[in-house]
Amino acid sequence: MTQSYPSTLPAHRTSPSPGGAVVVMTALLAGMWLLETLDQLSGERLDGYGIHAREIDGLAGIATAPFLHAGWDHLISNSLPFWVLGFLVLLGGLARWLISSAISIVSSGLTAWMLTPADTVIVGASGLIFGWLTYLLARGLWSRSVPQILVAVGVLVVYGGLIWGVLPSGSGISWQAHLGGAIGGVLAAWLLHRRSSRGPDSGQARAYRY
Repeated sequence: MTQSYPSTLPAHRTSPSPGGAVVVMTALLAGMWLLETLDQLSGERLDGYGIHAREIDGLAGIATAPFLHAGWDHLISNSLPFWVLGFLVLLGGLARWLISSAISIVSSGLTAWMLTPADTVIVGASGLIFGWLTYLLARGLWSRSVPQILVAVGVLVVYGGLIWGVLPSGSGISWQAHLGGAIGGVLAAWLLHRRSSRGPDSGQARAYRY
């Protein structure tokens, strides 16, 4: 017979302090600026490590493309939303930040790889930014947590206009990566927070005896 019982162990969540989240996001952003400096010094050769659309070898760029940018203007436009949205997600827990980031990056990269015309290289953090944006919005819906709902409202007010970036736009802008990242963010929120909508006991750790 299978039995279940509530765990008596306290639930622990690895959540960095606001100061720790500031350090992490600042270090990541500084790393991106360093990479762009090296890219410029090398004649933009690092951009070759981005996603090469519809090429099997180009799939490897999914892991590196979010940290590369097509020039200083591109990096500057992404820097503030990258830092702010990443910081807000990180405050919710390191594990959730890592998982939501990974899902957003993979979803964004695969969508861009499949939908972007061949002979195109995709670079930039926009896909990850869109993933964090929709994650924060969807998290508030599924968690039913008042603080998280307030965060979602604030994000919507400040960055809601970015959502239009999932639609086809001017040349040189990867709406495909934006769309994939947005889908990934919603998927991550569903995977990480849907349990909280099942009732008061949904967040309680349980052990199973067979």
